[in-house]
Amino acid sequence: MSLRTQLRKILPSISVTEQEALDAGDVWLEGSIYRGKPDFDALRAVPEAKLNSEEQAFLDGPVQELMAMIDDSVIQNEKHLPEHILEFLKKERFFSLIIPKEYGGREFSPYANSTIVGTIATKSSAVAVTVMVPNSLGPGELLMHYGTKEQQAHYLPRLANGTDIPCFALTSPEAGSDAGGIPDQGIVTKGQYNGEEVLGLEVTWDKRYITLAPIATVLGLAFKVLDPEGLLGGKESLGITCALIPKSHPGVELGNRHDPMGIRFYNGTTRGEKVFIPMDFIIGGQQNIGRGWQMLVSCLGAGRGISLPALGVSTSQVALKSASEYAAVREQFGLAIGQFEGIQEKLADIAGKTYLQEAMRVLTTEGLGMGLKPSVVTAIAKYHMTETGRDVLDSAMDILAGKAIQNGPQNTLASGYVAQPIAITVEGANILTRNLMIFGQGVMRCHPYLQSMVEAIHSEEADADKTFNKILRKTVGYSVANSLRAFKLGLLPFTAGSNSSLPEVQAYEKAAQRLSAKLAVYADFSLLVLGGKLKQAEMLSARLGDVMSYLYAAMASIKYYEQKVAVTDREAAAPYFHYATRYALVEAEQALHKFLDNFPAPGTRKFMRVLTMQFGHSMPRINDDMVRELATAAQLDTAFKAQLTHLVKPQAGDGHDINEQAYKAKIACLDLLGKVKRALKKREIKAGVRFYETLDNALIAKVINETEYAQLIDYNRKREKAIRVDEFDFDLNLLDEAGSLNDVKSAVNQ
Repeated sequence: MSLRTQLRKILPSISVTEQEALDAGDVWLEGSIYRGKPDFDALRAVPEAKLNSEEQAFLDGPVQELMAMIDDSVIQNEKHLPEHILEFLKKERFFSLIIPKEYGGREFSPYANSTIVGTIATKSSAVAVTVMVPNSLGPGELLMHYGTKEQQAHYLPRLANGTDIPCFALTSPEAGSDAGGIPDQGIVTKGQYNGEEVLGLEVTWDKRYITLAPIATVLGLAFKVLDPEGLLGGKESLGITCALIPKSHPGVELGNRHDPMGIRFYNGTTRGEKVFIPMDFIIGGQQNIGRGWQMLVSCLGAGRGISLPALGVSTSQVALKSASEYAAVREQFGLAIGQFEGIQEKLADIAGKTYLQEAMRVLTTEGLGMGLKPSVVTAIAKYHMTETGRDVLDSAMDILAGKAIQNGPQNTLASGYVAQPIAITVEGANILTRNLMIFGQGVMRCHPYLQSMVEAIHSEEADADKTFNKILRKTVGYSVANSLRAFKLGLLPFTAGSNSSLPEVQAYEKAAQRLSAKLAVYADFSLLVLGGKLKQAEMLSARLGDVMSYLYAAMASIKYYEQKVAVTDREAAAPYFHYATRYALVEAEQALHKFLDNFPAPGTRKFMRVLTMQFGHSMPRINDDMVRELATAAQLDTAFKAQLTHLVKPQAGDGHDINEQAYKAKIACLDLLGKVKRALKKREIKAGVRFYETLDNALIAKVINETEYAQLIDYNRKREKAIRVDEFDFDLNLLDEAGSLNDVKSAVNQ
């Protein structure tokens, strides 16, 4: 019995949906990471993402106008998104960011799409989700890639100008993560349409969690097609299919709402019982029956690589701006709280991870802007950027403390804090994404021979043994080369290469090369020892996926520092860069240790450890000096910090504006505050009960002059406003019938 035949009995076959997922998308930078040779030349060759003049004008115009219209505290206490905002989104074609200009769309780049969604999300998660869904996985993108000319000509202009509002229904109560197991089905049959008998489908479905469903005018629907009578002349089970059905079509039910954490975007259900649709409703026509899953997974990049990561980044930028400004302005025990090391530890982590988030956002959208559909990279972006957003936001909540837990117009964190679990849950729950997708897809897509070998193992061709043996020889050679390289870099770490012209980058690039070489060896031995069982060893494979993810993050950090940071800003950016890159590399190394510590074969585990010289921690850890340096940098008003929080656009009178005014006022009078504090210390003046009384005493004692007094009084007024929270002049339980707070004003802002 040949080795191929033996393996065929052992290894599980790949399902149709798994194969379609593997075939969809492109292999990009993650391929070189998996193979042990991170391609920094390819990284540096990626075209730098920039907004063109039209995209910048849209951000400066309609987006800014929209931001001024949004009062999220009002939205969250209403039942619906305000009608005037919804109409504005339609009028300014916010739903057409990905639609080609020939159909009336804006046809913006992935980077611009991400920037627009991220900017809106800093003000309102509900509005951001409403904008992102039509520009993500759904009818628009599916029609662009797979629709017939007639479907494109009819629907795309209507989607672009807001005449039609789309939703896409995939998730069923019986099938969420297992989308291939959806029970919804369409039976091939004949029926009446427009007064004629035509061939079509009798579709029954029950879907939930469908964003925009309550207001949608056109429903994208995924279901399985069966042909029990053989009307199409082939097999009975034809596979997952996507159709586009007008809401007005008889039998379509759209309307019941869910309440996703009180975030007021439209989300709900759709159902239908034996609804007859003609073949023309299938996206791409009858020929696309059974291609639905392939179509869906190939279009997942927008949601996973653009929209949801943008929500994570916006959360981080809001957290950094809010926490750093509050830490600089808020004083306790006579000191700004940003000078206390407990606060500094949290603040530095926020700042470093926000830098990493922005670097990953930029690199991922740059890849998508090249026309690539990197399925593994977008899964990495979705998982790590939404999780990091949650992590960063938790730290900011700790710093702002009581100010962060009181709802009202001044609270800059509440909306994101409540909404962040939504980004983590949708488009593939994060547990699924990390444990099954990143390395699960990566091992098949990134290994140069594995997918071909599996195909050869299960092949029915006469020369399958010959083909298998040829691939096996190449695989063995590849694994031996990986082992030799990892051993060399483990024994002689200084031999790792770097092409960077910046000395501060070179050490990190070399570290990434060494860690990647170890990853390649561990992946090879996992396949050799565990084989098909690796699919069930989710914790092990997730750790290897973490190594890939954090090395991708480190590469993003390096590219951002080299290309996006102006030479004049390098000194200000350095603390962010070092913290972020070191964090990513330390996490990658930690994941390697956890993998080895838990590998089930003791002999192989020891051999891998010796082969790769993985005995301790080679990456320098983040130390207290780095924390202090970055926490201090994060509280400075620098051009680089403004660049890193560029998604946040303060509007007159909102929480960001109130905080920023107090922060900038303090930065402008630091010398004067120092003068007053020195006078207090020398007992030249007495402290008042209120700070303005202290300033009165300083003026009388001529410690400060009239001009300086006016500046300090202005700062104190802004400071007092910034450290206060919203308070209301009524019983919060006494809302009107609509549950509206429209007529209620914050006492602080009157």
